[in-house]
Amino acid sequence: MPTCRMIIAAIFCLLTTAATAADAKRPNVLFLMADDLNNMLGCYGDPLVRTPNIDRLAARGVRFDRAYCTFPLCGPSRNSMLTGLYPNSTGILANAQIFRQTIPAQVSLPQAFRQADYFATRIGKLYHYNVPKSIGTNGHDDPGSWEMELNPAGVDRLEEEDQIFSLLPGQFGGTLSWYASPKSDQYHTDGLMADDAEWVLERCAKRRERPFFLAVGFFRPHTPYVSPKPYFDLYPEKAMPVVQGVKEDQADIPPAGLGSHKKEQEKLTDDLRRQSRQAYSASISFMDAQVGRVIDALDRLGLAENTIIVFTSDHGYHMGEHGLWQKMSLFEESSRVPLLIVAPSITTKGTVAKSPVSHIDVFPTLAELCGIKPPANIQGQSLVPMLKDTSVAGRGWAITQVTRGGGPARAAVTTNVSANDNRYFGYTLRTPRWRYTEWDEGRKGRELYDHESDPRELTNLADKPEHAKTVEELSQKIREASKTTFPPSGETPELKPGLWAPSLTEP
Repeated sequence: MPTCRMIIAAIFCLLTTAATAADAKRPNVLFLMADDLNNMLGCYGDPLVRTPNIDRLAARGVRFDRAYCTFPLCGPSRNSMLTGLYPNSTGILANAQIFRQTIPAQVSLPQAFRQADYFATRIGKLYHYNVPKSIGTNGHDDPGSWEMELNPAGVDRLEEEDQIFSLLPGQFGGTLSWYASPKSDQYHTDGLMADDAEWVLERCAKRRERPFFLAVGFFRPHTPYVSPKPYFDLYPEKAMPVVQGVKEDQADIPPAGLGSHKKEQEKLTDDLRRQSRQAYSASISFMDAQVGRVIDALDRLGLAENTIIVFTSDHGYHMGEHGLWQKMSLFEESSRVPLLIVAPSITTKGTVAKSPVSHIDVFPTLAELCGIKPPANIQGQSLVPMLKDTSVAGRGWAITQVTRGGGPARAAVTTNVSANDNRYFGYTLRTPRWRYTEWDEGRKGRELYDHESDPRELTNLADKPEHAKTVEELSQKIREASKTTFPPSGETPELKPGLWAPSLTEP
């Protein structure tokens, strides 16, 4: 006769086996993120930049054609996406801040998976880092989000900085700078990260009883645009385009719309513009090659059929459009991001979702796909209905914000700063047809662009009498939308001194 202990042990074994089987069926997540990457990708129709691996990934799932960041600057954008909250609710409106300083009890996206017994691992940059100086460190990371962190550093950080050309000699992180390295992929930081990702995936393939959330944050194409020389050779300097008609384009843009311009960029000649475009394109192709290595490892190890893949960037990036370079504008080039999602058995290969979506939608989407309970206060929408049927409209708009001006640190977040502070917000609303922007609630300018006839946003229609009704309707909508970016009354995040210090650059 079996003893009581034997019966209990048998029941425990059955329960454990059942739990292990259930865990093995839960989907894994591979979260791939580029840094300062715009939509200059083959799968988004760019005729110049070669990205065969990212294109291959787009062919496996859904490409979101109109995806937008919440704030076109590294720190605010990344904290927003990884908490599922707009920057007005995280309290992070500048770099070098972490959400634990403002909303310390908030559960982040990877933390939610970690709490659900996923193996949550970070390689490289997910939260803010000072690039390149923080490469090889935890930077401004959130330790509570991960079970394991890996921080490789390659020759681009450790050996080659004195070879890098910069518009401001010796300054790389926030300044246009580049270098064609003689060292091959495996010696560079992103190459080392691909190595580490393969190693982690090999470990996960051997222990399939526990699902993983693997986040790989590549540093490229963030300035300094450093990559092996063969990638530069893909893009002959003389063949690089230079944006024309800038003076005419800028004539109808309010000053705030051009506020991300940096003084040193006035040093750019057409030759330097071509070199910058060459180096940025080379860095994209180099990063694309590393993405390919990670995806190949996932396939080779038999993990792809049960792994959700996300690929995105923290924000867009200017390459001379409107006379602007880098980020921190509210134009399409700066606020738009690539977003690809592959969800086995959910997504249809090679499909395109055209309704506007936001970075804050990523958290609720992955939570639903994986059966994870997200925090009740996250502000995004789940994109699962759109993954199943790309014609679904969802929210139908996306909102992005920036700050302009300067002034002292503030004690709380409100819709606008106080009268004794000259810092103010700019908000832009993207609908399927329109981009509408208000600076300081319209007091410092408005912009309206019709993407049906003007996808490059060259003609500001905001002051045209024939568009007055459209401006009125979108003005009401942008104010309603901006209100949703704040936390409920009484839950304003605490802002630490210095949070509002001007920060248009990285680091």
